[in-house]
Amino acid sequence: MSGRARLALCAAAATLMASCALLPLVAKPTWLLQLVPLVAVQTGVGAAARRVPLGRSLTLAAQLLVTLVLLTLACARQHAIAGLIPGPDTFRYLAELLGEGTDDISRYAIPAPVTDGIRLMLIGGVLLIGLLVDTLAVTFRSAAPAGLPLLALYSVAAGLSDGGADWLWFLVAAAGYLMLLLAEGRDRLAQWGRVFGGPARAPGAPEAGPPAPVRTGRRIGAVVLGVALVVPLALPSLDGGLLDSARDGIRAGGGDGGTISAVNPLVSLRDSLNTDDDRQVLSLRTSTNDLSDLYLRIVSLDEFDGTTWKPAQRHVVDVPDRLPAPAGLEDDVRRGAIRTTITASDSYAQDWLPMPYPPSKVQISGRWRYEPDGMTLVGDHGQTTRGETYQVTSLDVEPTAEQLAAAPRPPAALRDEYTKVPSSLPKVVARTAKEITEGTRSHYEEAVKLQDYFAVTGGFQYDTQVEVGRGSGAIATFLEKKQGFCVHFSFAMAAMARTLGIPARVAVGFAPGTPQADGTVAVNQRDAHAWPELYFEGVGWTRFEPTPTRGTTPSYTQSDTAGSSLPEEALPSRGASSAPSVPASPSESCAGGLRRLEACDSPSAAVAAHHGHDGTDWWAWLLIGVGALVVLAVLLAPLLWRQRMRALRLGGHARTAQGTAAHILAAWQELADSAWDHGVTPDESLTPRKAAERIVRLGRLDPAAGAAVHRVADAVEQALYAPRPRPAAGTAQDVRRVIEALGGVVGAGRRLRALFLPRSSVRAWWAVTARCSALRARAVAARPALRRPSGQQS
Repeated sequence: MSGRARLALCAAAATLMASCALLPLVAKPTWLLQLVPLVAVQTGVGAAARRVPLGRSLTLAAQLLVTLVLLTLACARQHAIAGLIPGPDTFRYLAELLGEGTDDISRYAIPAPVTDGIRLMLIGGVLLIGLLVDTLAVTFRSAAPAGLPLLALYSVAAGLSDGGADWLWFLVAAAGYLMLLLAEGRDRLAQWGRVFGGPARAPGAPEAGPPAPVRTGRRIGAVVLGVALVVPLALPSLDGGLLDSARDGIRAGGGDGGTISAVNPLVSLRDSLNTDDDRQVLSLRTSTNDLSDLYLRIVSLDEFDGTTWKPAQRHVVDVPDRLPAPAGLEDDVRRGAIRTTITASDSYAQDWLPMPYPPSKVQISGRWRYEPDGMTLVGDHGQTTRGETYQVTSLDVEPTAEQLAAAPRPPAALRDEYTKVPSSLPKVVARTAKEITEGTRSHYEEAVKLQDYFAVTGGFQYDTQVEVGRGSGAIATFLEKKQGFCVHFSFAMAAMARTLGIPARVAVGFAPGTPQADGTVAVNQRDAHAWPELYFEGVGWTRFEPTPTRGTTPSYTQSDTAGSSLPEEALPSRGASSAPSVPASPSESCAGGLRRLEACDSPSAAVAAHHGHDGTDWWAWLLIGVGALVVLAVLLAPLLWRQRMRALRLGGHARTAQGTAAHILAAWQELADSAWDHGVTPDESLTPRKAAERIVRLGRLDPAAGAAVHRVADAVEQALYAPRPRPAAGTAQDVRRVIEALGGVVGAGRRLRALFLPRSSVRAWWAVTARCSALRARAVAARPALRRPSGQQS
């Protein structure tokens, strides 16, 4: 293998090794397996362009074009011309996909699902880095600067990951870069000849190790890796180095202050609902006998940009001994106290602490911070819920319908913050909200109307597999399709409530768990849930439940007294069916108000265990791989054909008179074609002796190679004219000696052309056209016989 080919291979390997640092950022590693053949094709095209050879700018242009085609095949082939050639629609779709990927990054926590947008960013980003590395290290023969794009790739991954295995990915990426540097150093040293190659090995002597410069380079690389990993441990200012797995999870300041930029936990919600392994994540012991309202709240999502809901950046403080009363709760609202002991499983590691809302006291060990606006606890410096046992005292707030209906106007600051809706929100959302709540007299009545529309009267169905798209039109699509799961229902109701002037946000956590025989309550992965919280002055943030077949209907959304401000028929009954009214569902008999996927039949129950794919079927990647192989086969076809013909012509033949003559004539044909490949065109009118003289003269062969040509020509004359041709020993070796001499005389460009685009490969085309002509002649000759009457003889 040549030095430049080895360097190109090491550049591709270094890119793939550095991209491994991105693996912890997403849930599935399939994108990396899809990336390997794409990087291989990109590297192969660069190597072929340099072999031709093309100029540096043309080589880069060829690789850019192939990279665009590969990206089209991988992510946008439905929008390409003939599924391969990128057109205007392709670029528009890729731009949209890039925007969706940016939204997905802000929406999902790590590890994120491999959506189409995220997959485009991963594959496209690594291909771009690979192109830069190949251009710097191989095309411009400067491997050291190629470390900059590799460092950028690793830094992005390390900056986003949780830090648990950063040292491992650093080792992998650094090993790839060192391998690239050593390959370049070996190539440069080889240009100095045998001075740095070590002494020649004597026959029979054991094989020596690598030369001294190579051994020294390897030792230096090992020492540098060790220093990068170990030295930061002794320097506190460097925050522990790569071996320190404890990372600042919240970047909070010391003392009482600090901020937290929380990551949206919705990333695992859908997977939890669809999982085949519905394992237990929490175990509860509680003082209340009514489990229907025992929701475990993790975090609230209070920022709405028209595309998604996410937590705002909030101020965090140390956890107080006694938590303050929730905002807006007045003394005249009935309440009780509930004490709950919660134990998290060893497999459940969450940054936020699941608690009943609103909490008034929390007893827990470890490093936790308190966020007052959402009344949540967040782990600090890598603290999670894994294996934790803690006690929570919470309020059981029991407002009446009259209190909610009579709630005064909320404070202006709170109303302004929690009723914001972006201009990009489709008008159909606000229009539908007004149509649903027509005739109501308070925000409370509007809230109940919205809940009833989604859960009972609107004909919605619960389905975790439905796709409503992304972006500002997702809520409008959900309202049209009327299929979704808790995220869609809670997002839509909260957005519609804001359009009506009701302060709203979305809470994420767990629906009530399942009582066990030992008195505990088991909370499993499928209990993961999202629900809207609406604010009413005097009561505070109040839970509603719009998702059919999930959770429980709050008691304050039905009228128990005759003087309620809300008509009885407009309120959903606590004991009524929670399934959609159209079409009818077997869950109509599900009593007790506990609407759970496991307890009541659901249209989505049959598909709840099915996992969605990451955007591209396996057969599509198989077609891409086959297409890449076909492209490579077409590019290498002349080379492969010449190699095969050379092997056949110079191979063994039967040692009969006819076999000897065939062997000599085939060897002469190979010699003439090889001379043609190197610029000496054949002249069929010349005798073998004259042709030999012409090859020696035009090919500028040295005396030894010229003698070999004449020996082959003499053997050809014997085969053609002698009654009994003499066996010519060493004819194949003579031809190979001449081929080597021809390659040593011409320049690198002509030598590479002789290898990859040999002129004599036109004989293959001549053979194909000759066979086609013979077939046509045979078909023409057969037509008169077919047209001749059956009784007529020729």
